Amino acid sequence: MDTLREKPTNLIVDDTPANLSLLSDVLKSDYRTKAAVNGEKALKLAFSGTPPDLILLDIMMPGMDGYEVCRRLKANPATRSIPVIFVTAMNEVEDETRGLALGAVDYVTKPISAPIVKARVKTHLALYDQAREMEDMIAKLKAQAGELAEWNLTLEQRVAEGVSQLDRLGRLKRFFSPSVVELLLSGSAEDPLKSHRREIAAVFLDQRGFTTFTETSAPEDVMGVIGEYHEAMGELVMVHGGTVERFAGDGIMIFFNDPVQVDNPTGKAVKMAIAMQERFATLAQGWQKRGYEIAMGIGVAQGYATIGAIGFEGRRDYGAIGTVTNLAARLCGEAAGGQILISQRVQGFVADFINAEPVGELPLKGFHRPVMAYAVHGCVEEVGRTLT
Repeated sequence: MDTLREKPTNLIVDDTPANLSLLSDVLKSDYRTKAAVNGEKALKLAFSGTPPDLILLDIMMPGMDGYEVCRRLKANPATRSIPVIFVTAMNEVEDETRGLALGAVDYVTKPISAPIVKARVKTHLALYDQAREMEDMIAKLKAQAGELAEWNLTLEQRVAEGVSQLDRLGRLKRFFSPSVVELLLSGSAEDPLKSHRREIAAVFLDQRGFTTFTETSAPEDVMGVIGEYHEAMGELVMVHGGTVERFAGDGIMIFFNDPVQVDNPTGKAVKMAIAMQERFATLAQGWQKRGYEIAMGIGVAQGYATIGAIGFEGRRDYGAIGTVTNLAARLCGEAAGGQILISQRVQGFVADFINAEPVGELPLKGFHRPVMAYAVHGCVEEVGRTLT
């Protein structure tokens, strides 16, 4: 593999020198970077010489804005397939929708989180590289099929395998973090859609006051809040390596230790829950200024579940079934706004590094006996910081 393929080139486009410097510092250890202070220079760099492997593009720039730059990139066959990630302070749903409609693969709002930016750049570069490899493979197969008669018998099968791989990638991206998708596609993990049994840490989130909010707010406001909520929580799922089991309006189910087994899945689950409550508190402050009173409860449980494909031909989802998921959901239902409730089994795994206090035995629907629960107040190293 040559040096260029080992260190892909990212083109950073922003009219603010401080933003260019920040993004360059975030990426320079792993990638080559080029910079452009306006849309015209960005197109000149993209169209001349060797095109960049990925473009980080601001929207609000003097002269040609980021939307127009993206439109011209996608209209040119030489740059059409280059992944474009908008990095902008424009955080409205319609702004993101417009950017994605123009062909961008992702949308990151400022102020940026360095780990999130690096994770998304890595993911989209990997997907871009796989797409290019797939295109090269198909092109070679077609050329060889024209030269060698015996290849005519296998060409259709090989192309079908390539299309199947792309289809599988699309399905896996719906559920798993980018690092897990990479493992699955490389063959380092078993097929997650095949029914199997495994011990997992399950996390359930649900909003408080959401029903009242939906009854008294315009649909556009509701969808805007849901979009911000899913984006923020989804980022933290990716950062901590969790697997999204399902979205159900304001409810989200996540679990750890499948499809790839990890060290200390319970600890990762609880730390993610703490980070989610902290991030949600920031969101809630913004919503409160708009008159929306919304909070979030979280439940965490650990135990065995049956995991695999659920559904019927043409519409299958990836899901987990078992007492552990029910327990996480019930604990979430009992949690007050801003609170994380964990089961006694979870407490046993995280007691050395998580501050938690018993709240007593809770009578939970579907459980014959009361369940001992604990309220999490933060990590041990964060003495004095409590969840609100």
